[in-house]
Amino acid sequence: MDLALLRTFVTVHRAGSFTRAAALLGLSQPAVTSQIRALERQLGRPLFLRQARGVTPTTIGDELAHRAAPHLDALVEIAEAGLDEESGARSLHLAGPPEFTSVRALPALTPLIAQGLALRASFGNAEEALEGLAAGHHDLAIATARPRGGLLTATPLCDEEHVLVAAPRWAAGLGPGVLRRKGPGVLEQCPVVEVHESLPFVARYWAAVFDARPAAAGTVIAPDLRAVLEAVTVGAGLGVLPRYLCEDALERGEVVSLLDPLVPPLRTYFLAVRTGTLALPHIARAHEWLLRAAADWT
Repeated sequence: MDLALLRTFVTVHRAGSFTRAAALLGLSQPAVTSQIRALERQLGRPLFLRQARGVTPTTIGDELAHRAAPHLDALVEIAEAGLDEESGARSLHLAGPPEFTSVRALPALTPLIAQGLALRASFGNAEEALEGLAAGHHDLAIATARPRGGLLTATPLCDEEHVLVAAPRWAAGLGPGVLRRKGPGVLEQCPVVEVHESLPFVARYWAAVFDARPAAAGTVIAPDLRAVLEAVTVGAGLGVLPRYLCEDALERGEVVSLLDPLVPPLRTYFLAVRTGTLALPHIARAHEWLLRAAADWT
């Protein structure tokens, strides 16, 4: 049986789509379709059921993928290990949100540079990072959504606590305990600093803590949480920020936490890879390194 046909078959099985598999393999969609048909003719059995959106494996297709995929991954690992020995630095393409990637992920991976790893980072939201990973543009993606389907495999990386913060002068105007007693209505006149007009962080915090929607619109909109922190620090208004990002400012008294809820809002980060690519040593090394570092992230 032709290994090239098996490789195409496994890629389609994981991608759930001829179109997506073609992008990953660097082939045209007709070429992928032709290879799958050739393999089906050799086996005398259909491997996929064609649907409006992608394909679904038949029973024989699932069985073949289960038997063939580990061996194909092992062959890739052997080939890539040889490349590692023959070449110098291997490039790792990492995608994720700009703040988390810059402040946490890249510093955590920096020690691997001494082991011959070159880092390339791309910034984007969860959808952009996962789509780029699926298309083969990235090796690892950090996202706040767990991908669906078999093409990508995700592991929980860490939880991020969100904190409602403001400059001390805004906090002083509220008085101790006022927000807890009277609820979010006392904040309606406070300017809001956010990353988007839809107020994603503030709205999530309001829903989780107050079981309500924020009444105020965004006064300052800046598409980077580090810019939000700077604006809040100089008194532009209140904001909701990850604790890791504002921890130092809280300790220095530059911003103040307006509320300490019994159950703080959390958001989970996932570390995603294309299924099977952890057989590649440089990806597996970075994946393991990030998971190890994340054990100390609070």
